[in-house]
Parts: sequence; structure tokens; C-alpha cells
Amino acid sequence: MEKKKIFKIYMCIIFVIVCTIGTSAIAYAADDPIAVINNLSDFIFGALRAVGMIVLGYSVFQIGMSFKSQDPSQRASGVVAFVGGVIMTFSKEIINAII
Repeated sequence: MEKKKIFKIYMCIIFVIVCTIGTSAIAYAADDPIAVINNLSDFIFGALRAVGMIVLGYSVFQIGMSFKSQDPSQRASGVVAFVGGVIMTFSKEIINAII
């Protein structure tokens, strides 16, 4: 029993070391602070686009299920989710068009 406990502790320590070394990354400072802000903006809009695509997929499914079950409230909810997904997906283009 004692050997199993020591082995488990040893494996936990090895796992923590491997995760610490494996997930570390060297971060170099950028020369241009505007480039850093643009990269962050691109990352945020990319994540928002991914969430928007997920919402679009779910809303299409919800609209299809509402036609099958003849549920107008579910259909309205699906249309609202669809419009929200389109706005999230194309938010960067919408903001650029406004500016």
C-alpha cells in the first residue's frame, strides 16, 4: 500500500512538471504597441466570430424544430437567435462599415 501511494505522489509531481514545462512559452515584447492592440482585437473578434457561428448553428436547428412541432414561440426565439448570431459573426465588418 505504501509503494502505491509513493508512486501516485511521484506521478502527480511528474505530471505537474510536464504540464508546467509543456505549457510555458517565451513572450517577446513587440516593437509597436499598436500591433499588440491590433493582434488582441483580431483575437477577440475571432473568438466572437466562433461563438456567433455556434449560435447560428443552434438557431437554424431551433427554427427547423419549430417548423416540425408547429411552435410559433420557438420559431420567434430561433429567428432572434439567428439575427444575434449573424450580428456576432459579422461584428467586425459591421463596425468597420460604420467607421
